[in-house]
Formats: sequence, C-alpha cells, structure tokens
Amino acid sequence: QVQLVESGGGLVQAGGSLRLSCAASGRTFSTYTMGWFRQTPEKEREFVAAIRWSGGNTYYADSVEGRFFIFRDNAKSTVYLQMNSLKPEDTAVYYCAATARPITGTQDMGVQSRYGYWGQGTQVTVSS
Repeated sequence: QVQLVESGGGLVQAGGSLRLSCAASGRTFSTYTMGWFRQTPEKEREFVAAIRWSGGNTYYADSVEGRFFIFRDNAKSTVYLQMNSLKPEDTAVYYCAATARPITGTQDMGVQSRYGYWGQGTQVTVSS
C-alpha cells in the first residue's frame, strides 16, 4: 500500500506563492508517476500537474502552465508543487496522486483514472 500525505496549503493573497508537499510511503517511490489534482465544490476534480519517476518529464494543465512547477525528491519520497502568481481561481482542495503502473502518453498523465493512490487533500485559498 502507498500512503500520501499532503501539506503546505493555506491562505495567500493573489499574486503570492505557496509550495505544497506530498510525502509518500512505499519503498519504490522513485518508480511512481506522481500527480496533483484540485477540486472545488462547484467543479469536478481536475488535473493540475504530473511528473514521471525520473523527474525528466512533466505535464501541466493549461491553466497553470508557467505559474506552477512540479518537482520531486526521490531520496525524500516527496513530490512538490510550487505555485506562483496565484489567482483566486486557484482556490481549491489540492490532492496528490500516485501510480506504480507505467503511463506511456504524456497526456495520459493527466487522467485521474490512471492513478490508484490519493492523499486526503490540502486546502489552498487565494484571496483577491
């Protein structure tokens, strides 16, 4: 089993930054593809960013491209989401996800059903 624990959420003003962390259990973390998704009460959960096990291949939603950055530290079994230039529309619960199964296509990294493990979520609120 893999357990994911997110942290780093909070309240920030528009234009500010936050860094989310997701600590994973499991001896083979370095082989997982990791993703971040977000959800609001008004919307279905949506893809934000993903990173392959090697860290060399990342994928972003258009809405966050150039503002958010995903990176990982396999030695610490942790994946991060650096969020810059935050907007009120970024307000959501952010979830970390993981899969040990290979994902071949880049766009498939954004498909929720590809991920078998999910964290409990962390709230990010951006005030205007």
